[in-house]
Amino acid sequence: MKMAAAYADMLDASLGLVAKKRKSATTVEAISVVGEVKGCEVLLVDDITETAGTLIAAAKILRDSGATKVRAAVSHCNLSEIAYERLKTGLIDELITTNSIPNDPRGLPITALSIAGLLGDAIVRINSNESITSLFKIKGF
Repeated sequence: MKMAAAYADMLDASLGLVAKKRKSATTVEAISVVGEVKGCEVLLVDDITETAGTLIAAAKILRDSGATKVRAAVSHCNLSEIAYERLKTGLIDELITTNSIPNDPRGLPITALSIAGLLGDAIVRINSNESITSLFKIKGF
């Protein structure tokens, strides 16, 4: 929650949350939306996705609640076949990730951002015996 609030502050955006319940390793049920998303473009943030179950469940409830666009930002995508099938539904307009794990977009709206600069800075700082913590600091967190 604290990290989500820090992202919202950094983006000068409002904050909403999707409450979910995991039914199995590959199935998630989105229960409710906390916050107003009607007429809004939404950015879902998660750390990792393999099956895209959480993302798709959240995107569906957000669309049903009136969100006009849903983008997802995920640090690491290790996409399985089921994830590609779920992403084909079009519930997510764009999946933004890093190139920490190679992915084939397969014609889907997947944008991979390079982490080369970040890794380079971390290597230099480690080699110089400097802190790498400041590379990941977000105001308010």
